[in-house]
Amino acid sequence: MTNTPPVNPKTSRKQQILETLAFMLEDNPGERISIAALAKSVGVSEAALYRHFPSKTKMLEGLIEFAEDAVLSRASLIANDQLSAFEKLERITYVYLMFCERNPGITRLLTGDAISGERDRLHARVRKFFDRLNTEMRQILRKAELAEGLHLQLSINETVSLVQACVEGHIAAFVRSHFKEIASNSWQKKWQCLSLGLINNTL
Repeated sequence: MTNTPPVNPKTSRKQQILETLAFMLEDNPGERISIAALAKSVGVSEAALYRHFPSKTKMLEGLIEFAEDAVLSRASLIANDQLSAFEKLERITYVYLMFCERNPGITRLLTGDAISGERDRLHARVRKFFDRLNTEMRQILRKAELAEGLHLQLSINETVSLVQACVEGHIAAFVRSHFKEIASNSWQKKWQCLSLGLINNTL
């Protein structure tokens, strides 16, 4: 049975639709969410849904936008903190992992699991999310090379790619376990091992 988020009288109908969609994505892995099913869960007609969103694609984009606001805005703040480059990367990756833990339905969007067969622009929007996240990490490392004398074993692009691959591995396992395998589990310990291998201490 599909759960629905508790109704908050201060929640707008538009927000309620997005929250319900996120819950349905979490509760129905591998299934496409129909407008009819979403309308039934929200407790409105399909026509009422379309008064707030012109299409299902726009609804899914709204969830991706929420992820952008939550993760990327925090990443930008961390990038400006008075921390070392690798402390910043650790915090950014942890923020992303925690966001995924708290928002399993949206996580299915970000991994592509929930948008198979959907419009190309949704896939492009997800790619843009990761491009912006990776750009933030690349800029952090680039500044550290200049200001801190940081030396990496790999190029900046290769380093960020490796970090992202490790994070995505955690997220994929989280989704594959139907959200039972905690995404952030032991991440700090694993990060310590990973970061030691990324720095070139021979120079």
